[in-house]
Amino acid sequence: MDASSPGGIAAKDGQLRIWLDLANSPQVLFFGPILTELDGRGHEVEVTSRAYAQTTHLADQLKIRHQTIGGHGGRRLLSLLSQNVARALALIRWARGRRFALAVSHNSYSQAIAAALMRIPFVTLMDYEHQPLNHLCFRLANRVIVPEAFPVESLEKYGARGKSETYPGVKEQIYLSDFEPDPDFLRRESLTSDRALVVLRPPAPWTAYHRFENGLFDLVLEKLTGEEEADCLFLPRVPSQAESVRHLSRLKIADRVYDGPNLLHHAQLVVSGGGTMNRESAIIGTPTFTVFKGELGAVDRSLIERGRLQQLQTESDIGKLKIRPADNRKPLLSSTNLLSKV
Repeated sequence: MDASSPGGIAAKDGQLRIWLDLANSPQVLFFGPILTELDGRGHEVEVTSRAYAQTTHLADQLKIRHQTIGGHGGRRLLSLLSQNVARALALIRWARGRRFALAVSHNSYSQAIAAALMRIPFVTLMDYEHQPLNHLCFRLANRVIVPEAFPVESLEKYGARGKSETYPGVKEQIYLSDFEPDPDFLRRESLTSDRALVVLRPPAPWTAYHRFENGLFDLVLEKLTGEEEADCLFLPRVPSQAESVRHLSRLKIADRVYDGPNLLHHAQLVVSGGGTMNRESAIIGTPTFTVFKGELGAVDRSLIERGRLQQLQTESDIGKLKIRPADNRKPLLSSTNLLSKV
């Protein structure tokens, strides 16, 4: 990070005042080790967060000092857009006078708008090429950082020509590189039994890239909650999803924020509507299935090609869901110096 960076980011004695925005739960784990590294290099970082899913709870758990500004806009597209604009204005009020040299996030749309209006150099990271709002973040960014699997044509389409960097593997490998399972995790979280643990995460139909209902996930719930040898744990993204499944008597609804990597490691099966949790589980080595109905990203396709992730596309595919012992797991862990790309 120096004056020769795209956007001419200048630093005094090599140190920067950096603004990091956490807009979604997975970003907390991802930026955790990066925050530690930045602190070790003497940079001064201030963090904002969005009240969405488990974002603020995870930040508190990891003892990340953060200022919560704004929340989720709900299911309607117009409401989502207006909420992002309102949050951008609130972020500007918060950031005014703090003299940040750099703004960083994993495609925080509201931070992208705020940084552009305040003329703060903006770095965004992203790993999904079918997100329409990449048009906003990529065009406003001074630098765009993506996995190597991210298609070059998508970078050009979204306006990142000449200002992109890539890193090997997937982002989840970066913060899972030093993951060591806690053998006492299940007992401590009262998840022990003589049955297999199955973790279920519903889709997010309100997102800009997945705006439709997913009946296949409902069929998965019906099948797995009927398995005598399974203890099913449901991880809602928002409270309304928890309310929609309370009638299922053999389904435990998560009432706390769990240590995600340990939960996925100790599960015998993971089924999710897509996203970071699927990739974490696949990398850890747990049998993982996605019921995502949008366009699969290049990162997910690469995991499918390597046999790390399986896709459920039709009702007949549900027969692939088998609960098996996970004794011979082979984690796909590695690390990369992502900071060298910023």
